[in-house]
Amino acid sequence: MKLHERKERLEVGKSDLSGSVFDDVNLSGCTFHNVNLSGASVDDVNMSGWRVHRVNLSGLRLSHANLAGAAIGDSRYEGMTIDGIPVTAMIAAYKAAQAGRTDG
Repeated sequence: MKLHERKERLEVGKSDLSGSVFDDVNLSGCTFHNVNLSGASVDDVNMSGWRVHRVNLSGLRLSHANLAGAAIGDSRYEGMTIDGIPVTAMIAAYKAAQAGRTDG
């Protein structure tokens, strides 16, 4: 199926859209639930304001990303790196520095 220069609201359920290509498409305000995006590739995408909850991002690779204001919490960090530095080591170093601080 091809949609070109159309404005449509789609409700898609229990469907296989694997291999589909989206180019110059506005998906703002869409909701994705129980969706398999494994192996997907995104390039030149505006994801500002995204909220993700209960997602498996293992193996995710980010590059040339604007992460200003991004927050990650209550998550698994084993094997995660930022510019090659293990995140668990960064957290441990930060916590050690905070424990060694004296106010006064």
